[in-house]
Amino acid sequence: MREYLLVLFCTAAVTYLLTGPVRKFAIAAGAMPPLRARDVHREPTPRLGGIAMFGGLCAGILVASQLDNLSKVFSQGTDIRALLSGAGIMWLLGVLDDKWGVDALVKLGGQMIAAGVMVWQGVTVITLPVPGVGAVAVSPTQGMVISVTLVVVMVNAVNFIDGLDGLAGGMVCIAAMAFFLYSYRLWYGYTIMDAAPAVLFSVLLIGMCMGFLAHNLHPARIFMGDSGSMMLGLMLAVAAISITGRVDPDLITSETGSQTATVHALVPIYIPLLLPLTVIALPLADLLLAVVRRTWAGQSPFAADKRHLHHRLLQVGHSHSRAVLIMYFWAALIAFGTVAFSVTNTGRTVVLTLAGLCLVGLVVLLTPRFRPRAPRAVQSFVPPRYRRRPAAGRAAAAAVTGSEAAAVAPASAPMAELSAKDKELLGELGKGSSAVSGRGHGSGRVR
Repeated sequence: MREYLLVLFCTAAVTYLLTGPVRKFAIAAGAMPPLRARDVHREPTPRLGGIAMFGGLCAGILVASQLDNLSKVFSQGTDIRALLSGAGIMWLLGVLDDKWGVDALVKLGGQMIAAGVMVWQGVTVITLPVPGVGAVAVSPTQGMVISVTLVVVMVNAVNFIDGLDGLAGGMVCIAAMAFFLYSYRLWYGYTIMDAAPAVLFSVLLIGMCMGFLAHNLHPARIFMGDSGSMMLGLMLAVAAISITGRVDPDLITSETGSQTATVHALVPIYIPLLLPLTVIALPLADLLLAVVRRTWAGQSPFAADKRHLHHRLLQVGHSHSRAVLIMYFWAALIAFGTVAFSVTNTGRTVVLTLAGLCLVGLVVLLTPRFRPRAPRAVQSFVPPRYRRRPAAGRAAAAAVTGSEAAAVAPASAPMAELSAKDKELLGELGKGSSAVSGRGHGSGRVR
């Protein structure tokens, strides 16, 4: 575990340190496309964040190759080389799209080429694990079709949700964490060495996302662009393929002692590829809904619009940050719920817990204008919008909002007639509004 933590830390650190210079390079290179009708941010923002993420990936792989236990992954298979080849092609395609724009069909062809290169190097589904039956072998053609399809679906699912600051990176990070817990349990708990590459890929994904999210959370200073989102989707697909097609249920049966226990242990992959799909359930649902919606309207499935799930959350009335957190919550609930159901022996407890969390999620989803207030003891540690204000301050703030504070104050009442607290509040509001108006990106900017 310590070696995995070291790889995670190095990947996150390199990604974080490279993002700043990459942002300056993107601005100098003109990788700041003008605003489009479907965009929800209010000013041009540099892209090409995938360059920093690819640098973090290479750094993490270099560190892992020098560690005693993880170096076995490099010597016992071609998964790392296949990952670098596919990720490199996908990253280059994304860089070209971020800078000059690439046609949707050309982009789809490039995604299939990247997936085909990985299949050619051995990252393919060989068997489908079916508890009670065993490992069902598939033909090379069937394995290739399944693998390429899985890569293309995951790449576009992640790309589709890259519409709000920190949304794609955070959801992929959550999916990678859930996948890490599952694959690490197979590798460490059941000594299945074929699961080791998936564990390493998950750690690399977590590090890349965590390092980049520090710059990408709202208000974002840089976007990952297609160079980042497509690479993240490809890596998640590679982790799924490397474990799904190689885990033999009979190996777990020898540890559990019964077929019943094996079926329970393999619930996430009882139906082939179930776990990889559950960890991106929301992006996948968004992708399918978008394809159906656009096809029904007579449009191309690749035609962009402003009707994705995160767009609808904003239309309902949720703020940018709350919309992202809601998506995080549901992604974590589905992914970790699936993993928890395969770990615990009390499935009823897991179901009841998930049902309770779903109820909480629905309440939050249906109350977009509810704003909780933090207790007074912790107000200094939370954002200003969650702090309680005194009654006099609330009355003054109701009459004075935003940048109009300085202009409205003299007209509403002479300064001599205001209390000391009211004067102080009006002064703070005036300073805050001028600071926001002078920033390069204010708190109201969303993407």
